[in-house]
Amino acid sequence: MRLSVAFRHAHRSHASIRRPGADVKVLNPENRFIPVKSAVSYLQVREASSTSGTTETLVSFKSHPRKNDGPLYESAVGGIVQRSREELKAIRETNPGLKPTLAIIQAGEDDSLLEVNKKMAGKIGLNVMQICLPHQCREEEVIEEILRLNEDSRVHGIFLHLPQSFLSKSVRNAIKPQKDVDGVSDLNVGRVVLGDQRHGFASPVAGAVLEMLARHDAPLVGKMAVLLGLEGPLKVTLQFLLQNNGMMVQTRQWSSKHLQKQILDSDVVVFLETGHKGLPPTWLRPGVAVINLSSALMEEQPDSWEHRAEAESSAGVGPLSAVLRMQHVVRSSRRWIQEQQYQPWRLRPLKLQPLSPVPSDIEISRAQTPKPISQLAQEIGLLPEELEAYGNTKAKVHLSLLNRLQHQPNGKYVLVAGITPTPLGEGKSTVTIGLVQALSAHLKLNSFACLRQPSQGPTFGVKGGAAGGGYAQVIPMEEFNLHLTGDIHAITAANNLVAAAIDARILHEATQSDRALYSRLVPSVNGVRCFSPIQMARLQRLGINKSDPSDLTPEEIRAFVRLDLDPEKVTWQRVVDTNDRFLRKITVGQANTEKGHARQTQFDIAVASEIMAILALTDGLGDMRARLGRMVVGSSRNGQPITADDLGVTGALAVLMKDAIKPTLMQTLEGTPVFVHAGPFANIAHGNSSVLADKLALKLVGEEGYVVTEAGFGADIGMEKFFNIKCRTSGLTPDVVVLVATVRALKMHGGGPNVTAGVPLPKEYINENLQLVADGCSNLKKQIQITHLFGVPVIVALNVFKTDTQAEIDMVCRIAEASGASAAVQCHHWSRGGWGSVELAHAVKKVASQKNHFQFLYNLQDSIVEKIRSIAQKVYGADDIELSPEAQAKIDYYNQQGFSALPICMAKTHLSLSHMPEKKGVPTGFILPIRDIRASIGAGFIYPLVGTMSTMPGLPTRPCFYDIDLDPVTEEIKGLF
Repeated sequence: MRLSVAFRHAHRSHASIRRPGADVKVLNPENRFIPVKSAVSYLQVREASSTSGTTETLVSFKSHPRKNDGPLYESAVGGIVQRSREELKAIRETNPGLKPTLAIIQAGEDDSLLEVNKKMAGKIGLNVMQICLPHQCREEEVIEEILRLNEDSRVHGIFLHLPQSFLSKSVRNAIKPQKDVDGVSDLNVGRVVLGDQRHGFASPVAGAVLEMLARHDAPLVGKMAVLLGLEGPLKVTLQFLLQNNGMMVQTRQWSSKHLQKQILDSDVVVFLETGHKGLPPTWLRPGVAVINLSSALMEEQPDSWEHRAEAESSAGVGPLSAVLRMQHVVRSSRRWIQEQQYQPWRLRPLKLQPLSPVPSDIEISRAQTPKPISQLAQEIGLLPEELEAYGNTKAKVHLSLLNRLQHQPNGKYVLVAGITPTPLGEGKSTVTIGLVQALSAHLKLNSFACLRQPSQGPTFGVKGGAAGGGYAQVIPMEEFNLHLTGDIHAITAANNLVAAAIDARILHEATQSDRALYSRLVPSVNGVRCFSPIQMARLQRLGINKSDPSDLTPEEIRAFVRLDLDPEKVTWQRVVDTNDRFLRKITVGQANTEKGHARQTQFDIAVASEIMAILALTDGLGDMRARLGRMVVGSSRNGQPITADDLGVTGALAVLMKDAIKPTLMQTLEGTPVFVHAGPFANIAHGNSSVLADKLALKLVGEEGYVVTEAGFGADIGMEKFFNIKCRTSGLTPDVVVLVATVRALKMHGGGPNVTAGVPLPKEYINENLQLVADGCSNLKKQIQITHLFGVPVIVALNVFKTDTQAEIDMVCRIAEASGASAAVQCHHWSRGGWGSVELAHAVKKVASQKNHFQFLYNLQDSIVEKIRSIAQKVYGADDIELSPEAQAKIDYYNQQGFSALPICMAKTHLSLSHMPEKKGVPTGFILPIRDIRASIGAGFIYPLVGTMSTMPGLPTRPCFYDIDLDPVTEEIKGLF
């Protein structure tokens, strides 16, 4: 928009218009409307003699510029330019690469408006982007362009240089308010109405009017202004700006009754011509300021735009409104920079009123109303563009957050591990949730929980979900345990795409000649043959530096098309997220169409896929794609490893995983934030939530905040892998370990009878038995010692059950502290929520502030055998290891392929420190058998198989699914915990 100022005079004889620096004589016997381009002035009428001796009426415009500043508008423009330059300079001192941009959306290719805005932008140091839409563009086209610019971080202002008929409410409100530098959105207009413009923008056209009126000697307070023919946001904005400056304002249409009298009584007239209407000179009294906005607003006829723009580009008011627009762009960029900085939390905890007896988990979950996820995100300092909502209670968080907060110091890093558990689990997830509820909701400290996504296998099998329990849960727990945001489904799809590619490649290579394979792998499309980028990468790995498919020799073609995968040496398995024991060994390729190329293979559970481990260890899309490409799927007949890159499937895998890489934001029962991401199988993989979730959370909580993340199973498995694998990958080290124990598990380690899921607990676990507890504390002592191997202080959290006696609780805490724990506290979060873990939260706060001496258990340059032996002897307490011939052969092969410097990920039972599940307490005098060794090269670790480890669990006789059902009327899930 551009502002024009026109003054009318009331005299029927010859007239001369005088403006600063020029007199223009016009013979004007009729009532003609003569526009004058000038700053706002007060009309003065006086008599003077002309050179011809006749008497003329001289209408002079007396303006009041500041001293030594030239014309008024030049003074105003210059001042705003200078202030904006200084403001932009201050912004660039901390953001040197920033050059804010104003995007102009216009209909047609008229450049005159662009030129005046470019001129002002150049003086200040801004960019101007011009988007020219067709003259007859549709509303949808305008909105589509606006939405694109809304998401462009380079653009800090959007200006709609469009006819009034284009500026519908939908179009105006499509602009993000923070980029609406012309103040046309309802939100920005509303801010003007409320007199609060700290976070918004008012129309620069209205601002220019106010600026010029305010720069005259005559005060504005008490003056009468008439706004004539104005509509929409400009009318409202100008009306309230003038009123806020003490003026009385009347808004009128050209058809209003008594219009002449109202204008004659006014001190200021601001009008917009309609058709050929104008103000007759007889309506204006001397001294009135008249401002014509006609040239500031585009008309419906495109032919008139260029003429108006050229007329206004030489006027003083056009630059004034343009420079105000640029000032808004600078301020928008400053606000954007401020938004990018770390934001203090404004967390509103949810109230929790625990009941006794404690209801079922699902009843507790449904009794609490979660906050909208967008509200939680705002409370913890996430920007709207960093959130990708999946319904109202969960959302993906974009990884761009890491770049935005890259200079923000990390918070404290807390790892929750456990003693060797019973088959029922000892409540690490529940402790994790209870701890963050205590930290945030009760101690008012920023805290984040980072949990793994549960697999459908245990959810429908025997163990149940992993959302916590009692009054320490992630909610809604149904969504947490069922599907969530589909990450496991994405992993399943990606994993099985690799499996399909392997078998298809083996078949095609076995049934086609080199030339036929080459023709199909590099087909002619519209007469042109070319290699895809991933095929070019394969050529480079083969040492073939050619880009034209016709240049390859027969030998090079053969090397390119033949992976020569040995069906007996394929190591990649298919996966499914269900406990299905009958898929542990299968035969594929039995259909007639596969021409006799059958082979034996197996299914693993989806969370055991290497792709899941990659998701948990990656630090970004680029790294994830590279890791996916490095995955070894088998060996060729001459012993060379074959990778996903060789199969040509890497790019497709990255596409399938592009959303899964983003952590999912949820909340606890008390409204504190939780990241749920990845779920690597703790027996086979490293069993920890993702590096990315931890890194994002550590930035969000701030330097004084806490991130509590969980390791799978006992400290001998999950914690050891957390330190030796995850910490090496992430570069992060925890400040304190919380070791979870239960009286129930300690009694089992002290010689109590076996505990079986789904079977009532024996009386030993219900009645007080101090001897069993004392004997079982041997396992607790051992796990404390394991933690100290890594130089990290440990706090024992005793997860209290209603059957535990105070004497048993006191004994465990006393023995734990005597065994080297920095603190040992009882926790009642299951029955009381965060309030039941306040003592644990205080202990964590105290211990985490102390220095630790973190160290790895082994050096990566140690041999594979020595690394395995270190874990077996120092962590498990074995006398030594025993390698099967197959395991030794694999070690030799991995050494030959250059994989020996990878960390070790032991695949071992979680029910004992040893490889024998029935051996409780602290077994000694055993040799750890290594029956096989495999490699996850993409994930980046070697995993030895200890004893008889299965990668596909089976369903029990009575799985959990017997109790799960759906009400078809209410759609309420029943029987889920």
